[in-house]
Amino acid sequence: MIVRRAAMPIVIAVATVGLPATPLTAQQAPAPATIGVEATWLTPPPRPDLRFDAQRVPDRAAVIRAMDYVAAAQVADMSRRPIALATGSALHETGSNWVAATFYVGAARLARLSERPETLRFLTAVAEHYNYGLRGARSGRTLLNADDVAIGDLYAELYARRRQEGVLMPLQQRLDYAVPHLGRQAAAGDPLIWWWCDALFMAPPVLARLSALTGDPKYLRAMDAEWRRTAARLWSPDHRLFYRDARFVDRRSPAGRPVMWARGNGWVLAGLARTIEAMPATFDGRGFYVDLYRTLATRIVELQRPDGLWRSSLLDPDAFPEPETSGSALLTYGLAWGINHGLLPRARFERAATRGWAALNRHVLPSGLIGAAQKTGDQPVPTQADEVGLYATGGYLLAGSEMAGLRAATRSLPEAQPARDDDATILATTPQPPPPVTVNSPAERSRRAAEVQATQALAYDPAAAGRPSAIEPLAPPAGDDRRPRAIAYHAPERSDDILWENDRVAFRIYGPALEAREPPSGSGIDIWGKRVRWPFMRRQLTFPNYHIDRGEGLDFYDVGGGRGGGGLGIWQDNKLWTSRNWATHRILATGGDRASFTVTYKPFPVDVGRKVWEERRFDLPMGSNFTKMTSTLGSDTPDPLVVAIGIGKRTGGGAKGQVVRDGARGLLTFHEPANAAHGALSMTVAVDPKAFQGFAEDANNYLILVRATPGVPFTYYSGAGWDRGLDFTDAAAWDRYVAATRFDFSSR
Repeated sequence: MIVRRAAMPIVIAVATVGLPATPLTAQQAPAPATIGVEATWLTPPPRPDLRFDAQRVPDRAAVIRAMDYVAAAQVADMSRRPIALATGSALHETGSNWVAATFYVGAARLARLSERPETLRFLTAVAEHYNYGLRGARSGRTLLNADDVAIGDLYAELYARRRQEGVLMPLQQRLDYAVPHLGRQAAAGDPLIWWWCDALFMAPPVLARLSALTGDPKYLRAMDAEWRRTAARLWSPDHRLFYRDARFVDRRSPAGRPVMWARGNGWVLAGLARTIEAMPATFDGRGFYVDLYRTLATRIVELQRPDGLWRSSLLDPDAFPEPETSGSALLTYGLAWGINHGLLPRARFERAATRGWAALNRHVLPSGLIGAAQKTGDQPVPTQADEVGLYATGGYLLAGSEMAGLRAATRSLPEAQPARDDDATILATTPQPPPPVTVNSPAERSRRAAEVQATQALAYDPAAAGRPSAIEPLAPPAGDDRRPRAIAYHAPERSDDILWENDRVAFRIYGPALEAREPPSGSGIDIWGKRVRWPFMRRQLTFPNYHIDRGEGLDFYDVGGGRGGGGLGIWQDNKLWTSRNWATHRILATGGDRASFTVTYKPFPVDVGRKVWEERRFDLPMGSNFTKMTSTLGSDTPDPLVVAIGIGKRTGGGAKGQVVRDGARGLLTFHEPANAAHGALSMTVAVDPKAFQGFAEDANNYLILVRATPGVPFTYYSGAGWDRGLDFTDAAAWDRYVAATRFDFSSR
């Protein structure tokens, strides 16, 4: 861990000068040309012994010394250069593109291990400079560019270590935009978003980390959909390698061999490692990634050259026989990671990792940067011994982060996100903005201090409200709170909502306090998505925004002015007449194997000549997705009624979902259209076939009709299944469940 000390920023405001693209030594370096650059960043520590034995597992301390030196040399080189206004083509400067982001990824791993605070201070300064933002705002296509998402790993790391919401908000907004596109229903020949294999390093690990940090699996699921499409297009089962992109599938080297790029496959192997380590062990698709990782790693070891590195053209090494480090660093990291996490057998793979690490260190230039790094591009090309790249340094640091732990015990998966640093560490690693240059006299300094104090004293601080974080995941309950049970709860703190849930499903109806506050609210039934066996609704409602998934489920269903999932009304003259919110309630059973309660609804008009009111009992047993509802309607006239029980209409992405009507069995089912962000619900209303009167619909609802007599109870069921819950994966699974369910329509 880093030490608890702070380096004071040296602020020098001078005109920037033209700087060469080659590394700058300390003797060549001008004074800092950028406000906020710290003097300690400009001089790396003394060069350590970088001779590592290719046949032995390296000493942890020696690895960290090497990483500290190389990272500090890279930071020094970046700090001596002006920050580029246009970062898309910046190759050596501080930037927000993939070139620099790859360095930040590796440097952030070093900052977890090192006691030097300078690395984390530099990374924080970079993130602050770019205001935690991402490139690519000009178009939808650029908003989805994986290269521009790569820097999101830095923001995710800083959020994990600081838990400051603003650090993650821009990244979350960008990925929220990407989710429906990544998770789209695409045909086999449709264009890819991640059409080049490098993308599998840049974006998927960031999406996986965001799911881990927020608890919302939508990012991981969207990632999974596009990752598989990319693999289907670029993975070669015959060669057990990835093509860089579709242009190379039929391309051959001068010797007639497939063009398989070392750095491209390094991006994939390293990207797989970073993605898997954030992926829950229970994720349905995890086996696909683990199997592919092992297959690729096994092939990579077969292609390692005698010097410990890999050649740029993996299947035609003689085409470019010179050493190349950028791909080799990523591959070394990927192999060492697999050993450390028990996915690769040590006996077979350890020597490949130690040989790779030793070889990389033979290419650390006198400047401290990693040489023999192939220039930016998309295919194997010649590489000079003195060529460098930020991405090569980043790969080296990633490799070192795993080589440092090669002697340690196997680490379990998934890896926990870094814990929040203590306040002293956060302060020591967060550069503070310098005062304006006009604050240059004792009087000005005194005035400035008073102004800063007033800012602290007079400005509203949201933290004082004590509201939970808008980002943090839902903490799992402890002790008896984890016990599966059926719950019915009146929530006066939530405007008189009544919540009920069991081990499979969760619902809500609205009460009188909300009716007074929100006149559009009514007697529709809200359905929540749930993926845990214990109760979660009350804990979810403690957050300001409970409509986002924090790991256990969410309320994404919009009842609106409709019937939701099983609300009723009176059908007369082809029009639906409904009550407002419930008026009184009584909890009958909660906390055991059944949740039961009753509510009443005040009289409401049916056309102009009749009033109807209702008392309804709700029963939800454990192990069922269906709530049994027994309704007794009252009326100021004794004539029979036609009751319409509804499911709200829902659309998404231009689709309307699927309605299934089965009059013989008294079933109305609606399958929502697919939604990449939160999945889809399947809902069914079941009525007594003997009372069935037909089907109808209005602008907001699909309806099933039954006859009822005032004062005589009748029973119906309403249930739902979520394709991101624990019990159903798709609409067909729900249909099978409904077909196997036996309904008791007695009014006992």
